[in-house]
Amino acid sequence: MAEGAQHFLDHFNDADAVARYADGPSRFVPGFDVLHRMTGLLLAERVPADARILVLGAGGGLELKAMAEAYPGWTFTGVDPAAAMLRLAAHTLGANADRAELVEGYIDDAPPGPFDGAVCLLTLHFLATDERVRTAAQIRARLKPGAPFIAAHGSFPQGPDERDRWLDRYASYAIASGADPDQTATARAAVAAHVAMLSPEADEAVLRDAGFTGVEQFYAAFTWRGWVAYA
Repeated sequence: MAEGAQHFLDHFNDADAVARYADGPSRFVPGFDVLHRMTGLLLAERVPADARILVLGAGGGLELKAMAEAYPGWTFTGVDPAAAMLRLAAHTLGANADRAELVEGYIDDAPPGPFDGAVCLLTLHFLATDERVRTAAQIRARLKPGAPFIAAHGSFPQGPDERDRWLDRYASYAIASGADPDQTATARAAVAAHVAMLSPEADEAVLRDAGFTGVEQFYAAFTWRGWVAYA
C-alpha cells in the first residue's frame, strides 16, 4: 500500500474521525448531496429496477443510504478497507442494511459479479496512477457489458503554479461551509503531502486505460470532478 493511502486508512480507522465523518464531506465537497442524486440518476439510465450495484469505498455509507432510499429495488455490495467505516455504513443504512453486503478489503476482495453498475466516490484519489488504472480495470471486470460506472474524486490542475492555488480554494470552501479552520488547515496539509492528485485530463485517461468507453464528465466543483463511463 502506498504511504499516502496508508495515512488516510489510519485516519478512517480512528474512532474520533469516524464519529465526525458525516459532517465532513458536505463541508469539503460542493454539492455533495446533489452528487449522490446525480450518481443514482446516471446509474438508473442503464440498470434494471432490481440492479446489483458495486460500491467501492463504501465506508460511512452516505452514498449507499442515498441510493437505497431513492431506488428501493436495488441491492448493494459495499467494499472498504476500514472496518470502523464499514460499521458506520451499516449504522447509516439503518432499515436498509439488509440490502447491502459489506466487505472489508479492496477491489480484489469484491465478489466477481457481474454487477449491473458500480460507484466509486471520493476514493480513487488516494491511489497512485498505476493502482488507479488497475483498480478501475478490476471494477470493469466485475461489470456486465455496457454497465455504467460512476467515479468522482479530487481532480484539479497540477501545474507548478496551479496546485497550491486550488488547494487554497479547497480549504477556503470548507471554512466558508462551517469547517473548523484549524482542522481544515490540517486536512489541506495532509492532502498536499499524501494525496497524488491528477489533472482532470489524466483522470479521464485512467478510465480509458482501464478499458471503459463513453467517458463523460458530469460534475465539476472547485477541486472535485465526476465521470460516467461504461464497461
